[in-house]
Amino acid sequence: TMLGRRVLSALRPALGRAVRANAFPAMSQTVFGARGLKSQPHGGKLVNRMVGEAEGKEAIKACNGLTMELSERQSCDVELINVGAFSPLEGFMNEDAWTSVLQDMKLPGSGLLFGLPVVLDTNRDDLTPGKKVTLTYQGIPLAVLDIESRWKPNKALECKLSYGFTTLEHPGVRMISMERGHTYIGGKLTGLAIPKRPFPSITPADTRAALPTDKDVVAFQCRNPIHRAHYELFIRALDAPNVEPGSVVLVHPTCGPTQEDDIDGVTRYKTYEVLKAELDNPKVHWSYLPYSMHMAGPREAIQHMLIRKNYGCTHFIIGRDMAGSKSSITGDDFYGAYDAQDFAKKHGPELGMTPVPSLNLVYTEEKDYVTAEQAKEEKLHEKKLSGTAFRKMLRGGEDIPEWFAFKSVVKVLREEEMKK
Repeated sequence: TMLGRRVLSALRPALGRAVRANAFPAMSQTVFGARGLKSQPHGGKLVNRMVGEAEGKEAIKACNGLTMELSERQSCDVELINVGAFSPLEGFMNEDAWTSVLQDMKLPGSGLLFGLPVVLDTNRDDLTPGKKVTLTYQGIPLAVLDIESRWKPNKALECKLSYGFTTLEHPGVRMISMERGHTYIGGKLTGLAIPKRPFPSITPADTRAALPTDKDVVAFQCRNPIHRAHYELFIRALDAPNVEPGSVVLVHPTCGPTQEDDIDGVTRYKTYEVLKAELDNPKVHWSYLPYSMHMAGPREAIQHMLIRKNYGCTHFIIGRDMAGSKSSITGDDFYGAYDAQDFAKKHGPELGMTPVPSLNLVYTEEKDYVTAEQAKEEKLHEKKLSGTAFRKMLRGGEDIPEWFAFKSVVKVLREEEMKK
């Protein structure tokens, strides 16, 4: 159509930039076998929806000018589907898959475990089944969606089953009810480009290629700057009884959108980079995940585990109150401290991932970091610093004790604070 030709012409400069940036890998397979690591991808194959330049242009042409600009959260989901982080998904869930995952945490047909729905929301009436739409982010075409399903979700039910709550005090409930559109659309994606982000997001295939093939790989997920206690947690996890000697850890922070009062992803990325250089530890691998947090507690722990399985990990560190959140009114925790750990232990065998419960570490004057149990038994003197006190000291220019935070990380946080 004339409209389609006009829109395609308008998109061509952006598409050209994507091509020049090598956004189209020289690989057009939908799925491919994973490298021979100890961990196989979820479902047995690592999905890859990216296509070559010629096929990408044809896919855009088939949309007849229909486009949809994505939010940052939506762009994260598109990227993770395209590169296989959500394997075995090949696109956004349709209504049947959405319902099945909500009710049973199972993908229909295969019966594979899946923690949370992955859906695309919209307020538009013109995005209907049978149509194809080019999904853009910041004007760059990322994918073409072949719309197979369209429905108006019961958002109250979705929140209740996903998070266990329907109150707006929960950040995930606010996201679903206040940020998302009234309609969901699902269907397969044809991947065109990877979004340009302030941080490098290495694909599951490339991450797997950098990991050792004969060792356990322990994943450490975080959404905050890494302080000394976090470091002690993931280093000591390598000595856990269910981890083989000589294994490695993949520090894999989420740098996408999270809850409102978290430190922004760019600042978090900068703290990780300086710490990576400071540690320079061959046992510690680093990669960054463009994932949009739900703060869903136990069910999000399952989501994190299956993603890290696709990135080549065999084990996953489950911290206290993993992916937890607090009421925006009372400050009370929505989930118990060990709810996510118990849930991960229950579903880990089915998922093919081994949970590694994090140690409850405290800092002591006598013996540095030890478990809380050891500190109590030996009557050691603990030293504590709350997050609130840390932030106050940070803003006030006070010295932060090195037992609590790395100097390199503190320097970045202070520099970013001064820019506000």
